Amino acid sequence: MFSTPRARTTRLVAGVLALAGTAAASVGMAPGAAAATTGRAVTAAASSAQDTRALWVWDTSTPAATVDLAVSTGIDQLFVAVPANLATSSQLPDIKALSDRARAAGIRVDALGGDPGWVDNPTWVVTHWLKPAKSSGLFTGIHVDIEPYSTPAWGADRAAVVGTYLTLLDKLKANAGTYPIEADIPFWFNTIHAVASTGAASTLDREIMKRTAGVTVMSYRNTASGTDGTLDVATPALAAGAALGKPVRLGQETNYLGATSVDTKQTFYGWTRTAMEGQLAQVNAGARAYATYAGLAIHDATGYAAMAP
Repeated sequence: MFSTPRARTTRLVAGVLALAGTAAASVGMAPGAAAATTGRAVTAAASSAQDTRALWVWDTSTPAATVDLAVSTGIDQLFVAVPANLATSSQLPDIKALSDRARAAGIRVDALGGDPGWVDNPTWVVTHWLKPAKSSGLFTGIHVDIEPYSTPAWGADRAAVVGTYLTLLDKLKANAGTYPIEADIPFWFNTIHAVASTGAASTLDREIMKRTAGVTVMSYRNTASGTDGTLDVATPALAAGAALGKPVRLGQETNYLGATSVDTKQTFYGWTRTAMEGQLAQVNAGARAYATYAGLAIHDATGYAAMAP
């Protein structure tokens, strides 16, 4: 029930292409227009996390190298991919070594999991993924990357998929206990209709935020400012997070996605880390206008490690 990182990025590109026109039309206020949000109560997590960085780790086979990379680049949180039935998985020794090393270095470790098929199998997810991950004692929180728009039913009956996805999040939250749940979302979820628990019209990004401790937005652009830059596409999610008091982290891509102009604008692949840092500094500076901005997340450890200094 796991997809490969390459399959995930391919699906994300497809989703962006399908909704590019809608998303561009729906972008709201610019970052500078968010001054009113700075007066809101800021959650402790968001307030202290504006300069924090997280890293997706799909390949857990090199614990020492992964933690060394995190320490050397200022990463303070890892989203570590966890298979089903962790206690009996052949990956357990590497995941335990990775978690132990990271925690010893002062780095938070969250269990990462997700697959579009999860939306139709919430009981399986709780029984075979969530509970084993929790009982391992290796993690501080739960981080899900489910991507429901990749299900075959998304095009045929989107409302039904949205409903089952939100039901899955409800079930995860009900069974997570004290573990906070965060979710990855694409930047265009503000354009997807959803129904609030009151029956009122809402949007999918907001309904996900209501059910989680925070979100990481796949705001994959290699320019920070300007039309269709990271700050531009992330504005709706940042504004929604500020309005709801939920932390919003902004994701950035480092893997090869393809050779088209749409592919290349979504990733820092081929850049040096120094050049990327120039753009990330601008993202941080602009996103701080939003009270619950919670820092950056890099996708992923493999792509990031391959970048030249």
